Amino acid sequence: MSAAPLLQIDKLRVRFGQTVAVDDVSLTIEAGERVALVGESGSGKSVTALSILRLLREAELSGSIRFAGEELLTKSEHAMRNLRGSDIAMIFQEPMTALNPLYTVGDQIIETIQLHDGISARDARKRAIELLARTGITEPERRIDSYPHQLSGGQRQRVMIAMALACRPRLLLADEPTTALDVTIRAQIVDLLLELQRDEAEKRGMAVLLITHDLNLVRRFAERIAVMENGLLVEQGTVESIFTSPQHPYTQRLLQSRPQRAVLPVLPLSPLLLDAKDVSVDYSMKLPGVAGWFRRGAFKAVDSVSVSVRQGETLGIVGESGSGKSTLAMALLGLQRISHGAVEFQGRALADYRGREKTVLRSNMQVVFQDPYSSLSPRQTIERIVGEGLALHRPEMDAAARHAKVVSVLREVGMDRTALQRYPHEFSGGQRQRIAIARALVLEPRILILDEPTSALDVSIQMQVLKLLADLQKKYNLGYVFISHDLEVIGAMAHRVAVMQNGFVVETGEVEKIFSTPSHAYTRKLLKAALAA
Repeated sequence: MSAAPLLQIDKLRVRFGQTVAVDDVSLTIEAGERVALVGESGSGKSVTALSILRLLREAELSGSIRFAGEELLTKSEHAMRNLRGSDIAMIFQEPMTALNPLYTVGDQIIETIQLHDGISARDARKRAIELLARTGITEPERRIDSYPHQLSGGQRQRVMIAMALACRPRLLLADEPTTALDVTIRAQIVDLLLELQRDEAEKRGMAVLLITHDLNLVRRFAERIAVMENGLLVEQGTVESIFTSPQHPYTQRLLQSRPQRAVLPVLPLSPLLLDAKDVSVDYSMKLPGVAGWFRRGAFKAVDSVSVSVRQGETLGIVGESGSGKSTLAMALLGLQRISHGAVEFQGRALADYRGREKTVLRSNMQVVFQDPYSSLSPRQTIERIVGEGLALHRPEMDAAARHAKVVSVLREVGMDRTALQRYPHEFSGGQRQRIAIARALVLEPRILILDEPTSALDVSIQMQVLKLLADLQKKYNLGYVFISHDLEVIGAMAHRVAVMQNGFVVETGEVEKIFSTPSHAYTRKLLKAALAA
């Protein structure tokens, strides 16, 4: 094997028009090495990774990127296509936008395997099922025929991991590979990557460049750390040296960023805002029949769930991907047809709201979705996106007042007025999540449903957003339904917690009691996995 590094980046500069996204970045990765690239959203981490594969459109790249001794910046597009997937693979940050919605996930994994390995469709399907199983997807023989929209966010992320690992690459670029995963699956994925990396290191020397804001994941997985801020590489070193004696002030600030509990107790006489009783949601599905025919069956995504939220209270909902958390959230909003049971807002069934009353209801019940990119219109500016709700629900406000309100709420989530005339694709995943939160908060709703609102945020911005949500709850006495796989975040934000497994709520109660003395075996499993991660 050559003595040269597997990957050598030298003085990389990436410019979009007049904007310099990455400046003078130099980084090496040896064969078989695990390197973590950390930093805030917009610091240039993902741009650096995409530059390696030359996937940045309308970007001007200068400097040098050498892979196995060969310069990538001067290779033809045909040569790069042969390299992508086989020698260098990438796990993208947002699986919903990276997966083709018109093809099953199995078809997409099989295509990757056949394209690079040339094996039969039958053998490729068998390997795809094995990969799905290894990444923690239950019933892989059934899930392989699912379309991306039929899977949860965490399941889609695991499909992306399976696709990236399908051809056993020499270099794996993992851009937030565990962002959408619950703690138990996160531990499985880390173990899987370590196992595969060790196996492949003996044969081809597979290296991993991990891009993440999860410092616990970095400590457990990486050997070296490179820290980025504002497009610059500010510090590099071993995991031990960076965690024990960080030199740069920015690195020190990152390591000190942990969720802090700052919620007020709920008043005993606080009125009930949201009340769900015996809610069930069934999905129709195909079942194997006789002689190639199919019959219809029902899959129960949510089964007889009863939860409630009082004014000024936060209900945390935790559970593994596919446990029914997001489906329950849509049912609470009235955006998902309920098979059985009922949901009431301020003592009145959602089904009873009609006409103008329903419009007012929508302004009082807002949501932050898990995937910010698919929930933000790519054709509208940020000012239009955030202000759209005001135009609909606050017609008495003139243009100047709406503009001032949009600027104010963007500032509250850590963004300034320079974002107003830009579009969603111009922002990082974490920045888009902040925009989605601003859009929900601008109407000052009575209750806010947050579906993994901090999953795409780095630790410092996560702290800002959690503090913002806590401050808004105190100021406006808001009720929150907070869905998250991050138990540390739930511990910081929630008053009560409901633990979901396979569509059921298996345990519910005060968060301190559940976390200190869980009674259900599944809850104990989640907490144990969180400590391990």
